[in-house]
Amino acid sequence: MAGAGGARGLREGPGQPVVVRALSLLEQFTERRRALSLSELARLAGLAPATALRLVRHLTEWGALERLEDGRYVVGVRLWEIASLSPRGHGVRQIALPYLEDLYEVTRHHVLLSVREGRDAVLIDRLSSRHATEVAYRVGGRMPLRTTAVGQVLLAYSAPDVLEELLAQPAGAEQGAEQGTEPEAERGAGELSAADLRAVLAGVKQSGAAVVRRTQPSRTVSVAAPIYSAGGDVLAALSIVVPDAVTPAHELVPLVRAAARAISRSLGHQPTASGAWRHPSREAGALPA
Repeated sequence: MAGAGGARGLREGPGQPVVVRALSLLEQFTERRRALSLSELARLAGLAPATALRLVRHLTEWGALERLEDGRYVVGVRLWEIASLSPRGHGVRQIALPYLEDLYEVTRHHVLLSVREGRDAVLIDRLSSRHATEVAYRVGGRMPLRTTAVGQVLLAYSAPDVLEELLAQPAGAEQGAEQGTEPEAERGAGELSAADLRAVLAGVKQSGAAVVRRTQPSRTVSVAAPIYSAGGDVLAALSIVVPDAVTPAHELVPLVRAAARAISRSLGHQPTASGAWRHPSREAGALPA
């Protein structure tokens, strides 16, 4: 298999459409490969040098790529401008931002907002303190569903066939791991067996939150909760990442769940009544003085 999988799993070959070949060039850029030469792009994408040159010229003219002074290429700003229009990214981010800021003020470490894309979780926003503990995640980066708190939340509320497809793959075979975008995210959180993962996801749905501890790149605990759309589907996952043992996880869960619930309400979601008894006001004369 050439490159990193051929435009997110699309078949590669001499008869593939031009747009697929162009996308296969763009997907070679990762956190570790931010600048690539023409020959590197051609080799990684499995394209003939002449084909890669032609496509790179078109992509550069359009603004999807930019050429540096040393001749290497980087992702262009126009590509980011187009990507930022994604309703699952920009729309959720815009509504969630005030709540992310409130949660950040309480925790003063990392607050993450993620959505599911295929077999990965994609980080669409992150607020962090300059003195926060080290994490491997970046905005726009991909994270595995099995071993991250946001991933487990998104996976727990996914369609059954998504889970079955993931479990049918060998451990660590998620796209994020294949493409090398966020390999650090895998370390420190052991892979779960199919049975254990099913049990964990059942617990996530029962408690409304996921808790994951890891040791690399630092000792942290992540707590995540689901964000619902107006239609009742899980649209995104909200999480905080703090140093492990600083604050007990059971104290963090209510904070994250409350923030995620508030974002869901702002998106139009009407949660099921909690069953709490509302005390009548004394002004209404319902209670004796």
